[in-house]
Amino acid sequence: MSEISYKLNHIQHYYGDKKVLDIDGLQICRGSITGLTGPNGSGKSTLLKIMAFALKPTHGQVWLNGRKEFVLSPRVRSKVTLLTQKPYLLKRSVFDNIAYGLKIRKDMGDIENRVKDALKSVGLAHGDFARRQWHELSGGEAQRVAMAARLVLQPEVLLLDEPVASVDTKSAEQIRKASLAARKNWGCTLIIASHDLPWLYECSDTRISIFQGQIFSTGTENIIPPPYDLSQKNHPVKWLGQNEKSEHIHLAPGKKNNKFAIIQKEKIHIRLEKEKANGWENQITGQITSMVMEKNAELIMTTIQAKDFFIDISLSPDQAENLKLLPGKKIILMFSSRDIEWR
Repeated sequence: MSEISYKLNHIQHYYGDKKVLDIDGLQICRGSITGLTGPNGSGKSTLLKIMAFALKPTHGQVWLNGRKEFVLSPRVRSKVTLLTQKPYLLKRSVFDNIAYGLKIRKDMGDIENRVKDALKSVGLAHGDFARRQWHELSGGEAQRVAMAARLVLQPEVLLLDEPVASVDTKSAEQIRKASLAARKNWGCTLIIASHDLPWLYECSDTRISIFQGQIFSTGTENIIPPPYDLSQKNHPVKWLGQNEKSEHIHLAPGKKNNKFAIIQKEKIHIRLEKEKANGWENQITGQITSMVMEKNAELIMTTIQAKDFFIDISLSPDQAENLKLLPGKKIILMFSSRDIEWR
């Protein structure tokens, strides 16, 4: 996976006067699985549309396989495909929806079996579904058909934008399996934007986080999101409630022109109760939402919700066992303001 599939340089995108993306650089390795996380409105969908060459960035260049490419370039039409959260099907049969891309390519050889295999890959029987019309499908079935219509093309790159957010459990599992099979069977590069963090932690080679249009590495960093109380410039604060008695985070001084407060995940410690005079002035309550073994690492990626934002840390199995940590358990996050950076 050493070859570069994508290279993005100095990408900025605006909707009117609002800047929604500001990415200095990004590289994606060929054949890799990249997990893309971030809150709603952070720029994930815009980034994927640009990478699908369906949207021209206001500024910057996108390179694919070492060549600078442009929106709707015929060179990328058969190589890159995007599956959005809401399936868009043509007003025709399931078979014709899946075969449409092959017909556009004038690639009609053995089309019946190729459509059959594509349906099978998403858990739909050819005999039951091929002749159904688009309006006869449930939401999950429609999303699986949309996925099959992309897989039948065997693309080099598959971009998935919240592919399982609005479907039933069975459909979600089939879509997950089909996407991973694409990487296994023909080396497809996958870029997956999803709030399904356990899935991303389990399957992705690399994870990146996007927040207010900027990219951060979730492998090492956590964003403590704004708003920040800067009324006391030497002691900025992130409030976790509505009043001065609420829990809060003491931030490092010296924000200046930087936008975000960042803390490295190894700087965060877990306890079951608050402790006085231990040197960590930040002791905030959180609840574990998920625990997943990290891919290629003997560590447990643990996601903790602290009021309106999430923090990721890596724990050893021994740490998790000693503290009897499970999803749903309330814990205390401890860290020093000195370990918070501004960027």
